[in-house]
Amino acid sequence: MEERVPQHVQNIVIRDYCSQKDIQYLLSATEYAMENSSLMLRQLIKDLPFIDGIVAYSIFQMPEGDDERQSIFNSVLSYNKEIHFALEDLSLIDRGSYDNIESIWQVKKTLPNCNFLEILQN
Repeated sequence: MEERVPQHVQNIVIRDYCSQKDIQYLLSATEYAMENSSLMLRQLIKDLPFIDGIVAYSIFQMPEGDDERQSIFNSVLSYNKEIHFALEDLSLIDRGSYDNIESIWQVKKTLPNCNFLEILQN
């Protein structure tokens, strides 16, 4: 969503989050720099049966397309795993957290289309 944070800063935030939540940090996976790439994320989803879960920097690193993002979230839940989002201090752990995270996504996607001046004038 056009937000850029250097990889080393993302890793600091993720490591700090893991430390605070007593989550063992094992490996870092970095997504390819191609626009809208989710190849590494898809590979992590395939590896979920063999790992405890995923800690991502932000929920807004997930795919922008609703179908692709929801497919990833549903895969995480179907494996009874978790995906944590360090920056927002959110976790996808069940259907309730899924709905919460999706609501945040929909608000973020809608904001650029809002005319706040028109809303304030009414």
